[in-house]
Amino acid sequence: MVVILKPNPDKGQLKSLMTWLESRGVSVHTTVGAQQTILGLVGDTSAIDIDLISALDIVEAVRRVQEPYKNANRKFHPQDTVITVGNVKIGGGSFVKIAGPGAVESEEQIISLADDLKASGADILWGGAYKSRTSPYSFQGLRSEGIKYLSEAKKLSGMPIAAELADISQAEEFDDVDIIIVGARNMRNYELLRCLGEIKKPVILKRAVSATYEDLLMSAEYIMSAGNQEVILCERGIRTFEPHTSFTFDISAIPVLKQLSHLPVIADPSYASGKYSLCEPLSLASVAAGADGILVAVHADPSHAMCDGPLTVKVSGFAEIVKKADEIASLRAENNEVK
Repeated sequence: MVVILKPNPDKGQLKSLMTWLESRGVSVHTTVGAQQTILGLVGDTSAIDIDLISALDIVEAVRRVQEPYKNANRKFHPQDTVITVGNVKIGGGSFVKIAGPGAVESEEQIISLADDLKASGADILWGGAYKSRTSPYSFQGLRSEGIKYLSEAKKLSGMPIAAELADISQAEEFDDVDIIIVGARNMRNYELLRCLGEIKKPVILKRAVSATYEDLLMSAEYIMSAGNQEVILCERGIRTFEPHTSFTFDISAIPVLKQLSHLPVIADPSYASGKYSLCEPLSLASVAAGADGILVAVHADPSHAMCDGPLTVKVSGFAEIVKKADEIASLRAENNEVK
């Protein structure tokens, strides 16, 4: 249920209303906008009398929300959520570039690459330390050593870092990691999501290959209902009948998720396609569709990468993507201002 208040509601009446609602066993989430204040009621609202609330002087309208996701729902939170990581803002019209290797291979590699990526326009450095691979015989990452090398690259480059957490038992090693990534395989690992709700760090939540939009938003709801509101949704392709690419990149997910939710939405063109040659066009399409950022796999020498080489672009290729993407993002911002 959503309670829309009239402008400048009486503080005493508002406090009384919130106290009464909470006494009925629902939690109240308040969103204060430029024009109006909205109370989002989460819990069993079936016994709450809409007519009784509507009759209050401070109330403009009351609406029931049919969707099962509440915290992530734009109806509860009309303004875009903006997540700040260091000096980087994600959401609210900004466009963020996250880049790094599929796997951290050595301290020298990630430090050198971090410098090159920053010079090429990257805002956030990411790298795989704990690698979830289909085959148990494939390179599984440097694990804790990889996290240490990422932390050193952060210290020297000044860029925030992001890394995928595969199991909550690894959480203590991620103290210096600024953004935790939940891979597509773990989108439905609800115990992990609950635990991440208690860790006050931004989370990039990747869409599982068979997940609907509502499935993704319900996974975000697990994190948010446990207390962490800083969730970033990530489109990274779904499984279809088309064998030419690793997955089918769902470009419509970006505008749809932006309509349904206030959370930032980014795109992962590298793992969606599985081909480095498609990274640029999919990145640019994502920006045009309204994405708040892109996450790109980059390596100094992809042909010799320890994993994910075929989908990884060179630093020069990433620099070209940034140049073109920033131009489209600027045009998009100008168009929004005109509207």
